[in-house]
Amino acid sequence: MKVGIIGLGQMGSGMAMSLLKAGHSVIVYNRTPAKAEPLAMLGASVVTAPGDACRGDAVFTMLANDEAVTDVVFSKAGVIDSLARGAVHISSSTISVALSQRLTDAHARKGQLFVSAPVLGRPEVAAAGQLAVITAGTDDAIDRARPFMEAIGQKLFVISTTPKDANLIKLSGNFLIACVIESLGEALALIGKAGLDRRQYVEILTSTLFDAPAYKTYGALIAQEKFEPAGFAAPLGQKDIRLTLAAAEDLKVPMPMANLLKDRFLRLIATGGAALDWAAIGSIASQDAGIRPSGGRRSS
Repeated sequence: MKVGIIGLGQMGSGMAMSLLKAGHSVIVYNRTPAKAEPLAMLGASVVTAPGDACRGDAVFTMLANDEAVTDVVFSKAGVIDSLARGAVHISSSTISVALSQRLTDAHARKGQLFVSAPVLGRPEVAAAGQLAVITAGTDDAIDRARPFMEAIGQKLFVISTTPKDANLIKLSGNFLIACVIESLGEALALIGKAGLDRRQYVEILTSTLFDAPAYKTYGALIAQEKFEPAGFAAPLGQKDIRLTLAAAEDLKVPMPMANLLKDRFLRLIATGGAALDWAAIGSIASQDAGIRPSGGRRSS
C-alpha cells in the first residue's frame, strides 16, 4: 500500500523506516530536504510539497506542534486539498484537543477519513517499530489506517470513535512522564546531597519497586546528567504541559502538578536549556540544593 509521511524528525524518520520495512510504498516530505536522504537510500520517494505526500491510501503527520500541523493541513495544496476522498489522515503529532476536533470536522466535510494516533516511545523505540499507538476514530477510518499503525508499533490501543480522545490520553501520559522526571530529580537531589551514589540508587529502585521503562530511562539520564543529544527536546515538553493545562481548564480539572511542571520547563528554557532533553528538568532540584553538575557540591 502507498503511504505518505510528513515530518521527518527523530520520530517521523523512525516511523518511515518501519513502514518501509513492512513493505509499504512510502512517500516522504520534510521542510528540510536533507533529512529525507537516508530514507531515499532505503527506497522512499521524496517529494518537495506536503500535498505530494498525500497521493496514496494514507498520510501520516508527525510534526512538532499545532502551528506546524495547521500549516501543512490547511494551507493551499496541503493535506485537506490533496488527500483523496476516502483516504485517511493519520495524525501522530502531539497536538491540542481543540486542533484534533478541528481536523476531524474538516476531513469529514471533504469526505476524507481521520484518525488520531499519537504514540508512546522515544526515537530509538520508533526506529525499532516498537511504539505504542493510541488511536481513535470511526470504524472505517481505523480499519483503513490499521495496517500502517501496526507497522510502526508493537501495541495498538483503540480508544473510541472520537479522535480527540486519543490526544487527551497522550497529553495526560506525557504529563505523567514529566511527573516521574520531576520526582526522580527531587529524590536524586536528596541522595546526592547526602553524598550517596546516584547511579546505584537508580539501579536499586528500578530493579525493585519501580521496574518500569519511564523510571529506568529517565532515572539513568538524570543520574548521569545525560541531556544531550536530546531525544525529546525541552520546548516540546513545555508545549505538552501547556496543552495539558489548556485541556484541564476546558474540563474544569485542577492540576497543581502540571502548573509546577510548567514553571520547571520555563526555568530550564529561560536559563539556556532549550536544546536539552526534557529530562533536564530533573536536574533543577539538584541545582536548588546547591549541588554542582556531575554530583559535586557547590561551594558556599
